[in-house]
Amino acid sequence: MPRIVKVAAAQIGAVHRDSSRDSTISRMIDLLNTAVSKGAQLIVFPECAFTTFFPRYLFSDPAEMESYFEDDAGGNSIADSKNVKPLFDKAREAGVDIWVGYGERTSSGQHFNTAVYFCGKTGEVISKYRKVHVPGFVNPPFPGAEVHLEKRYFETGDLGFEAFRAPGLIPNALKANTGEEDTDGKGDAIIGSLICNDRRWPESWRPYGLQGAELVLVGFNTNGKADDIYKPRQPISLEDAREQALFHHRLSMQYNSYANSCFSISAGRCGMDDGKFDLIGGSSIVDSDGHIIAEAKTVDDEVVFAEIDLEECRKGKKDIFNFAVNRQPQTYGIITAQKGYVEPKLLF
Repeated sequence: MPRIVKVAAAQIGAVHRDSSRDSTISRMIDLLNTAVSKGAQLIVFPECAFTTFFPRYLFSDPAEMESYFEDDAGGNSIADSKNVKPLFDKAREAGVDIWVGYGERTSSGQHFNTAVYFCGKTGEVISKYRKVHVPGFVNPPFPGAEVHLEKRYFETGDLGFEAFRAPGLIPNALKANTGEEDTDGKGDAIIGSLICNDRRWPESWRPYGLQGAELVLVGFNTNGKADDIYKPRQPISLEDAREQALFHHRLSMQYNSYANSCFSISAGRCGMDDGKFDLIGGSSIVDSDGHIIAEAKTVDDEVVFAEIDLEECRKGKKDIFNFAVNRQPQTYGIITAQKGYVEPKLLF
C-alpha cells in the first residue's frame, strides 16, 4: 500500500553576523508558510538555522559567542525559548512537523551542534540529535585564518544515531498491540537525523539503515570557497570550487540514500554571508534509489517540495540491500576497532 508523505526542504539564503534573530525567524516562518501552502506535512530547516554560521569566527568577546546558542535543558525547552518560539508556535498552529538545527547550550554548560524534530500535531519535541562528526579546528591554523572552528565551539554529539517514529504523517499507520505479525513497512514513518559533515560518513547512515529508516533528515552549511586550509588538488576557480562542493554533497546524499534504501531531505544555507563567506545551497530531496527528485534552483530562500512514497523503500530493503541476508558483520571488526588508518607493513 502507498505510504505518501509530502515533504519540503526550507533553504535559507545569506544570514550575516549582525542579522537579528527576529529577522531570521521571520524568514523561516515565511518559508514554513510557503511549504504549508504546497501541502507539506514535514519541513526541514538547515544546520544552525537561527543565526549566521558562527563557528567561522574567533570571538574575542565570550558573551557574543554565547549569544549564538539557545538554552536547552531537555524536554520541550527549545520550542518554548523566547528567541525562537514563534517558529514552533507557527508549526503548532499549522499542524506541521519541523526539523531544525541550532547551537545548544545545556544546563551543565555543554555546547552542541543540535537538531530537533518537533511534531506540530502534538506540540512536542519528539527527537533530538547532536552532531557526531564535528570538523574543523580548535584554534585557527595560522593568524587571521577564517575557517570552521567547530571543534572550538561544539562537543562531539553524545546521543548516537537513534531512529524514531514520527506520528501522524501516514494515515492509518499500524500501531502497537494490534496483533499484526507482519509489521514491516506498515507503521509510522521511521526517521533519522544527521548534521552537515555527518552526511559524508557511511558510519552515520548505516545505524539508521539497521533500524529500518525510511527517511533521513540533514541540515548543513557547506562552504563553496577554495580556501587556504582545505586546498583542492589543483588550483581552482571559485565557480569550480562551488561545483566540486556541490558534487560531493550530492554524492553523499545520493549514495547513502541508495545504500540504505531510504529517502533523504537535505536543507542547506546558501549565498554570501557578510559578503565573503560563500555557502553552496543545493538543498534536495533524494529517493531510495539515489535519484534527486527535487533540488533548489537558487542560492536564496527557497522551498524544495516533493510528494514521496515510503513504500518504495521496501524494494531495496528486500533486494540488493537485504541486510539480514547479505550483511557479514563478523568481517567488519576493523570499523569499530580502529580510528585512524594504519597501512599494511612494507614488503620485504
